[in-house]
Amino acid sequence: MASQPAAVDRAAESRGSNVAASAGFGVLAAGIGYLLTYAIARGEVRDVVGSDIAEWKGVAWYFYNAHMVDVETSRSVGSFGGTDTLNFIAESSSSSADALYVLPPLVLFAAGAALAVYWSVPNLGNAVAVGAPVMIGYAVVMGLGAVVTEASAEWSFFGIQATGSIAVPLLPALVLGGILYPLVFATAGAVVATVVDSQ
Repeated sequence: MASQPAAVDRAAESRGSNVAASAGFGVLAAGIGYLLTYAIARGEVRDVVGSDIAEWKGVAWYFYNAHMVDVETSRSVGSFGGTDTLNFIAESSSSSADALYVLPPLVLFAAGAALAVYWSVPNLGNAVAVGAPVMIGYAVVMGLGAVVTEASAEWSFFGIQATGSIAVPLLPALVLGGILYPLVFATAGAVVATVVDSQ
């Protein structure tokens, strides 16, 4: 009887370490996706956002756009102001820009598949349990990225104050980019790898 609680503890510990590893893969997948976006979009980013905005922030905006998350701009001149949304990929004239939409699904699919293969996942239930927690790490990166990539400026002319900002809205970044994308594609990768491995 004494061995049963120990077995339960080991099973719980194993599940916990699997979730932590999957979350770590989420962080890694986000990093790889960003770096690939940087490699593809870097040249265009310089031309589009200019020299006043850090290049890494511009690349991040493309990365969010690749997750179907628009970037929000706001401006005010005196008492007048307005907001708008931007999708740099959709407005790009570069033929390689559309490839950015494919990057997040591919990277997340590969992350889920790699986890399933590494742990030799035996069935579809376990595949879901391995692939779904990828969203934990991915959501953390997407949420933090939305906060740190905000850019703003202030200036005045003839005594009139003007401000402008560009930022990724936090809620879409978290829900769409951080949760739905990894939940769908990383889980799909783990499921497909499990099915293929069981053939």
